[in-house]
Amino acid sequence: MLERLFGRPETGSAAPASATQRDTDAARGLYLALMEKCLINSIYEDPPMGQLQGQGYDAVRRAAGVDWPSVAHSMIGAQRMFNLRCLCEYVIVHGVPGDFIETGVWRGGASIMMRAVLKAYRVTDRTVWLADSFAGLPPPDVARYPADLGDNLHTAPELAISMETVQANFERYDLLDAQVRFLKGWFRDTLHVAPIERLAILRLDGDMYESTMDALTALYDKVSPGGFVIVDDYILPGCRKAIGDFRAARGISEAIQEIDGSGAFWEKAA
Repeated sequence: MLERLFGRPETGSAAPASATQRDTDAARGLYLALMEKCLINSIYEDPPMGQLQGQGYDAVRRAAGVDWPSVAHSMIGAQRMFNLRCLCEYVIVHGVPGDFIETGVWRGGASIMMRAVLKAYRVTDRTVWLADSFAGLPPPDVARYPADLGDNLHTAPELAISMETVQANFERYDLLDAQVRFLKGWFRDTLHVAPIERLAILRLDGDMYESTMDALTALYDKVSPGGFVIVDDYILPGCRKAIGDFRAARGISEAIQEIDGSGAFWEKAA
């Protein structure tokens, strides 16, 4: 499955790539690989924040995305970042129509990678959407979503990153432009009215049952056949239950592919 997704499309009897094309592909690959390392900060090896900081940088934990970096612009780790890059490249190379969106962006790192892929492929007709409250997670609404009972992520100030900070992070990479658009507010208020026509990449990073279900309900029908739904928090019980409930209600049978023990994705069928 992964070889088919991440490989180039079959070319049949087409002529081999020219030396110029090979050089372009190599330069693009170097740029995107460096972006991956910069966004998770395996370059300067910043320690995790809070009580884990005393343990110092751990390359294995950073690769798996199981620490909260003190400086890095993403906490999703090397494996999920590489997966995101590959799926974005795939939909471009294979002509799957639609924009890219991340629902729950923290410091913006994964969305920055999406924009970097568009830049590397000189794609000018797709938009990267960032949906977030930019004020942290909502308190659990257990009357409507009992699966979120006991969730206390709304009490973590480290997860409340302002929109201005995320925009400044995009600027650090020279990637803040008209192809980057922000949807500020709770998902239940913003996603169903967002002016999005089609999506090729839907990346869910809302942690909770409510946030995951709100994003799927508002956006799944806009995902093009051949596009991808990426679930950053599939390891979390509330998020996993939302995925299971939505797929069951909609009769979705496409196989879920595990990424790194935490995240997962599936390809939307025709």
